[in-house]
Amino acid sequence: MNKNSLPKIPNIDEVIHSPARLAIMSILSIVKEADFVFLLHATQLTRGNLSVHLTKLEKAGYIEIEKTFRGRLPLTICRLTPKGLSAYETYRKSMLDFLNMNK
Repeated sequence: MNKNSLPKIPNIDEVIHSPARLAIMSILSIVKEADFVFLLHATQLTRGNLSVHLTKLEKAGYIEIEKTFRGRLPLTICRLTPKGLSAYETYRKSMLDFLNMNK
């Protein structure tokens, strides 16, 4: 295999590429919205770790976070923004194209 035949690695969105943030984005691309506890169980992250990753995604404009209450209990709802959905779809397509290149 020569240098010219090597597959070109796609530009990778580093915000999404983290395994934890990729899991969050993947979940949120399937459901309309998810609360913190659902994401906690689905990703198997710790509360602190999930919170950090959600904050990074929110700062990138990929998710919106709504803090409210259900009765007296705090409730944190997360959902993808249009920018986040677009970024996720672009990331997903780039990675699939790259992984399928040699088939």
